[in-house]
Amino acid sequence: MDVLAAQASPETATGLRPAANITPAATPADLPRIDNAREVAPADARGLSKAFFERLATLEEGTRERQYVRNTLIEMNLSLVQFAARRFRNRTDGTEMEDLIQVGTVGLIKAIDRFDPSMGNEFATLALPYITGEIKRHFRDTSWAVRVPRRLQELRIELARGKEELSSVLDRAPTVKELAAHLELDEEAVIEGLVAANGHSSQPLETEQNESSDTPSRALADTLGEDDPAMELFEDLHTLAPLLEQLDGRDKLILQMRFGQEMTQAQIGERLGISQMQVSRLLTRTLNRLREGMLAS
Repeated sequence: MDVLAAQASPETATGLRPAANITPAATPADLPRIDNAREVAPADARGLSKAFFERLATLEEGTRERQYVRNTLIEMNLSLVQFAARRFRNRTDGTEMEDLIQVGTVGLIKAIDRFDPSMGNEFATLALPYITGEIKRHFRDTSWAVRVPRRLQELRIELARGKEELSSVLDRAPTVKELAAHLELDEEAVIEGLVAANGHSSQPLETEQNESSDTPSRALADTLGEDDPAMELFEDLHTLAPLLEQLDGRDKLILQMRFGQEMTQAQIGERLGISQMQVSRLLTRTLNRLREGMLAS
């Protein structure tokens, strides 16, 4: 919490220190001395916080008195952070409660710095939305399996809300066109958001899959296909076929005798009544033509 508090405000550049570490001279005379603010009961913290907030508004920034009052307010109200963080304790993304307390404390500090006691509102009314918002922002920024822009993260939330609203009205899942009209978005934006939502969660390849009770479980990795070496050959032959059709009869015959019947160039020359050198030149010319055609396609 010390690091997060130090990042939240210049006043805490030295870290958030317990009130007991402030010298007695730093305690304003009109406020009670609280040696361990973290142990103050929530009910007592509400009454004490009101007095501390009123005094905080009169103190000059950078003074030891203000540091004592502000740090005491933070420590007295940590129970609000713990209350808000417990709402997220059942998440399955591995986030530790201690991490949520750290993040929520940032929201608490922001609420303390923005609270105006002259408005007559309870501090908890302002603090809880700040704390909860900071925790939700933490999940939004860190829980995606694939990193996507903030714009798409927010669009995913908007789409989920829109789908829920339309599903209750239509009694079925809405189409992209219906979602776009409901949210006043382009259909392309809706599609982009739906695609990006796939990156919110992932599944380990070691996860066991059990399609039915009659079949044994298999790891997800075992159900994924592998590259088939014959596929590349099939693609090459598919590309080569129309190029072969463009050759004249003699070139086709030479290729058939050389690669189909595995005849030597001398045997081909003897069969066709031409020299071995001519067969070599014809083969080279034909193969180069086919190669260029395949690369071009």
